[in-house]
Amino acid sequence: MSLPPEKASELKQIIHQQLLKMDVHGRIREVLAETIREELAPEHQQLSTEDLIKALRQRGIIDDVMKELKFVTDVKETERTLAPKPSTHFVDREPPVLKRTNIDPTRRYLYLQVLGGKAFLDHLQEPEPLPGQICSTFTLCLHFRNQRFRSKPVPCACEPDFQDGFLLEIHKDSLGDASKMVDATTMLSICDPVHMVLIKTDTFGETTLVASYFLEWRSVLAAENGITNVAVELLGVGTESKVSVGVLNIRLEMYPQLNKTLSSEIISTQFTLERQKTAEKERLFLVYAKQWWREYLQIRPTHNTRLVKIFAQDENGVNRPVCSYVRPLRAGRLLDTPRQAARFVSVLGHERAAVIGGGSGKQEQWCTLLAFLCRNKGDCEDHANLLCSLLLGFGLEAFVCVGTKAKGVPHTWVMTCGSDGTITFWESLTGHRYIHRPINPDDPPLVEQPKPLYPYRTIGCIFNHQKFFGNCQPSDAVELCVFDLHDESRWKPMSGEAIKSICPPGAASSVPPFPPLCASTIDAAVTSNEIEVQLRILVSEHRKDLGLSTVWDDQLSYLLSPALAAYELERTTGVSAGNEEFQDSVRRAVPDGHTFKGFPIHFVHRNARRAFATCLRSPFCEEIICCRGDQVRLAVRVRVFTYPESACAVWIMFACKYRSVL
Repeated sequence: MSLPPEKASELKQIIHQQLLKMDVHGRIREVLAETIREELAPEHQQLSTEDLIKALRQRGIIDDVMKELKFVTDVKETERTLAPKPSTHFVDREPPVLKRTNIDPTRRYLYLQVLGGKAFLDHLQEPEPLPGQICSTFTLCLHFRNQRFRSKPVPCACEPDFQDGFLLEIHKDSLGDASKMVDATTMLSICDPVHMVLIKTDTFGETTLVASYFLEWRSVLAAENGITNVAVELLGVGTESKVSVGVLNIRLEMYPQLNKTLSSEIISTQFTLERQKTAEKERLFLVYAKQWWREYLQIRPTHNTRLVKIFAQDENGVNRPVCSYVRPLRAGRLLDTPRQAARFVSVLGHERAAVIGGGSGKQEQWCTLLAFLCRNKGDCEDHANLLCSLLLGFGLEAFVCVGTKAKGVPHTWVMTCGSDGTITFWESLTGHRYIHRPINPDDPPLVEQPKPLYPYRTIGCIFNHQKFFGNCQPSDAVELCVFDLHDESRWKPMSGEAIKSICPPGAASSVPPFPPLCASTIDAAVTSNEIEVQLRILVSEHRKDLGLSTVWDDQLSYLLSPALAAYELERTTGVSAGNEEFQDSVRRAVPDGHTFKGFPIHFVHRNARRAFATCLRSPFCEEIICCRGDQVRLAVRVRVFTYPESACAVWIMFACKYRSVL
């Protein structure tokens, strides 16, 4: 394999730096001195190069160097290829000496090491976990320039033992010529931060958002040797966004090392200019938003009570324009249709932001997309923002709607405008779709009016990444609303230029970039089988407590599969299929004089014990599980359907057949 001269010199530089770092020259001198003492007899025979290499090999120094210089992860020799591999996250076996992997000498990398944490005072009394004991864990998730990384879980402690390395490619989705090595000045203009999200997972698998932090990495451009150490103080989220939760020790390193570093004055000046530019844009938008709101209130005094939301707080308590929470998001090959996207969003967990103290007030917290995806659950606003972004990615004209449900409960959902004028509402928490047909209040009483099937009562405003409309119709009741967005007497628009100035791609912005979606890491077949085995044990134990024996019918269990597949297909597409074949197979499996009962149920978690407890609360399911009679045969089938971000829809069906005795 021949390398171009510039690549060869770059490679030599990396090897030279590594040898200096490991102090290989010093170790060779020691071996040389020791070998001369041991090997050379009084007759002063010559010591050859072969003798020296043999001595170095015997002491393991050559092996150490080769290990450190290995640019590919441990794979079979036959699998090693010359094609450049994508940068990836790797886990370290022997911290704190962290391995490097997948380095292409023609590209710039930022090597980010997390070298432990301290002052996580919430876990001061946490006992040391015993070997094999299940305990709560911390996981660190990172996003940088379209690359996602995840640390290995570490037990929760006052000083969590994070020892992880992440290789971030600086000019991923290139800056001009991808074969060109970017210099320090060019990298200074890359204002994307490293978004770090800390997640806590408890012993039951429930996730909690602990902290969300934007790391400014460009200080490393001024470091003399291309290495800088940073102590990052993490603050809490929501109501605790001003409270410290802990400190992470982070080491940043440039690869290859910069030939010319920048002065710290240049870097601080660049940061100041960026902050001033962003602050000025945000100030101008705030002035415009206040003027727009005054004009909106002058149309009708009752507008003051409508849910018109221009700004929303993120998990760090920062006020951002609502339009910045949405932008077109393409799912690559992970999702094929808009309806599949709606199904994916609906299987992400729904959880309101925690509020300290009593009262019925709802805690305001719109999460950034990375925090929502890493936690795998969020409030209705997070679901609606993600679904709207995915529908925009599929080329639909989609908006997030802000309004209320029954009893005046604030709610957000998604709306799409068809090219033929059809208005469709999408409920992001369930995946349901509703066609909107407005009621005309001026029609005579005898004219039959459409009955709305959707649960929405009022609507105050709608928005996406480019547009914002305030509802200025006489009534904000959804059933009376006409969604002619070009009619300014019904919908008061905001200036598109004003929105563009503070939302990407409007240059310098405090709005975090959107991360790409990740494929599921769950093996659907293995997980389905594990949950099914656990449920069989739980059912058998439950019946044993009641003094009942349990006989499983494996064939009947298998026959339940088509029904579960049909239920998921119906949830995704709205089309029911395969019911006739399922009914026919069950009739054949149940002899004359026997009765068949089945109970399907759906979950978005994989906790078998929790699912079983929920099933027992249903009288229909409890009747099947506790079935008494002659020749009772029980069946259970579990089918896990996986979606991006390791979200999953879990369908469980319990069934029994028994001889009917009058």
